[in-house]
Amino acid sequence: MSLPPLVDANVELSIDEVRRYSRHLIIPDVGMAGQKRLKNAKVLCVGAGGLGSPSLMYLAAAGVGTLGIVEFDVVDESNLQRQIIHGQSDIGRSKAQSARDSVKEINPLVTVNLHEERLDSSNVMELFAQYDLIVDGTDNFATRYLVNDACVLLKKPYVWGSIYRFDGQASVFWSEHGPCYRCLYPEPPPPGMVPSCAEGGVLGVLCASIGSIQVTEAIKLITGIGETLLGKLMIYDALEMTYRKVKIRKDPNCAICGDRPTVTELIDYEAFCGSISDEAAEAAMDSTISVKDLKGMLDARDRGEADFVLIDVREPGEFEIVSIPGAILIPKGQFLDGSALADLPTDKQIVLHCKLGGRSAECLAVVKGAGFSDAVHVGGGVLAWVTQIEPDKPSY
Repeated sequence: MSLPPLVDANVELSIDEVRRYSRHLIIPDVGMAGQKRLKNAKVLCVGAGGLGSPSLMYLAAAGVGTLGIVEFDVVDESNLQRQIIHGQSDIGRSKAQSARDSVKEINPLVTVNLHEERLDSSNVMELFAQYDLIVDGTDNFATRYLVNDACVLLKKPYVWGSIYRFDGQASVFWSEHGPCYRCLYPEPPPPGMVPSCAEGGVLGVLCASIGSIQVTEAIKLITGIGETLLGKLMIYDALEMTYRKVKIRKDPNCAICGDRPTVTELIDYEAFCGSISDEAAEAAMDSTISVKDLKGMLDARDRGEADFVLIDVREPGEFEIVSIPGAILIPKGQFLDGSALADLPTDKQIVLHCKLGGRSAECLAVVKGAGFSDAVHVGGGVLAWVTQIEPDKPSY
């Protein structure tokens, strides 16, 4: 959908800027006016991770005058496979500060505002009000709904992207001119049903593919050129190398941008999306053990003083990276479809674990529902085991 320019062109370009952006200036559709709009624009990137990295770098290179970065995390070694705005020497540093330094190296003419805080209902409206456009690089549903609702309430456009393994999606949401994120996804998926990138992985270069599309859409919105992805969902399959677009219609019954909205202010998004299901939370309430408890149980089993079955519910690829001694692999899907239950011993206690504890809690609910009342799961999962018990083993 063609839209009027989001930002005015009421600034001037310096001689240095004319030289720097000359390849833009000679494009008739961009020209001096378009580049002035970019200089005058204020864009906020939510996250400086996989999608935020290419987005920030190309927004800076394009000459967006003011970039905001919302990021509270620090750089971890596992980030470097895809988060190219950070480097080896940045491990342990604030992601926001690391991203700022890379942006300034790319384009020292850009103003960078850091917001080193977790985005939530208490600060999102104040932060978003300072910017013309939001670029969403988040990786969890609670924050996506928060970003959407704040943008609807503030009447601001935002560019959304999503990545998982080899698949990516992108769109533009702006309730003033078309659908919002809730029109596409009225409800979040059931807790535990959609694995995160931390659980399922992501091809590193996929971030560049989707992030560059987000920046392209941002530039088109700012300058008013071309057809944006507003009202369309772009779906990318890296393995098949295919792009396809699906129409998204504004939902008259949308909870926030519909004719009779029921969401008129920000809500509790963690509760709305849920990290684990109610059944899993109830099952885990009195049936969670620590990795130190598990170590004691394994030692007792080695001495012949205990007997139980330790089951790892992660995926085979994760099991190959690192495992807890004595664990057997039965992926979560086999518990959810019931196929794992028939092979579980009825004369031994069942102990479940995963990477962090969320998936094993979901499996625990299934196991308890099948009559294994003394089953437990390990809080913190294999990552807690590596941190507290076997620090010489790899983490991921």
